[in-house]
Amino acid sequence: MFRQASKPQDDYQVVLGARGENRSTAKDYIQSMISDFMEFHGDRYYGEDEAIIAGIGFLGDLPITVIGIEKGKDTNERIRHNFGSAHPEGYRKALRLMKQAEKFHRPVLCLVDTAGAYCGIDAEERGQGRAIADNLAEMADLKTPMISVVIGEGGSGGALALSHTDRIWMMEDAYFSVVSPESCANILWKSTEKADVAAKALGLTANRLYEMGLIEKICRKGKMKELSENLKKEFRLLLAKSVEELLEERYQRFRKIGY
Repeated sequence: MFRQASKPQDDYQVVLGARGENRSTAKDYIQSMISDFMEFHGDRYYGEDEAIIAGIGFLGDLPITVIGIEKGKDTNERIRHNFGSAHPEGYRKALRLMKQAEKFHRPVLCLVDTAGAYCGIDAEERGQGRAIADNLAEMADLKTPMISVVIGEGGSGGALALSHTDRIWMMEDAYFSVVSPESCANILWKSTEKADVAAKALGLTANRLYEMGLIEKICRKGKMKELSENLKKEFRLLLAKSVEELLEERYQRFRKIGY
């Protein structure tokens, strides 16, 4: 059931809070909700990208594939995880695990927390845009249920590459946007000073996105057990659908956006 965020905040304050140092990361969610988690590494093309954690485990008694974008907690961890900005090999690793899940009709949970995909020249040389596009194309027809939960930042194509799913949920203090408020302000006004104005115009908070029909659920922060139970219920509902019904509903979900 939908609920408004407990303490409505200025949109830009939500963005700043989503970047906070003391937030729970993907690892925290996995440790709290997933038992017997086994991580997989590498994309089988180039190498490993620790910005994305991917593996299998159990959500209660439900076998599940989990793909999370990890930022890290301290400076050393953040450097190792590239501050949650994935390289193309990270997105290819994610897709590899999704295709594996499809083979066994195992549901997929994506935990999204990124300012955006890594935009360095080395990532572009290795096919960053193509990797994100491949994820979007393959997820559109993936024959197994998928749910994405935006747990912090949901920035640009880096977040969208793990959000072409049957359901998109958000933590009440997260944001999800095509561009950061600072970048938007810089494009429109040639200055980041109006980032707060841009944030409001972008409609990037959980409440706004729910009102526009772009997400299905707002989740209470700090309530891991509640989130786990809700995910189990929703995955069982999705698993009860035929593959044909699942894909048609996913197609219609995205087709109706903007109408």
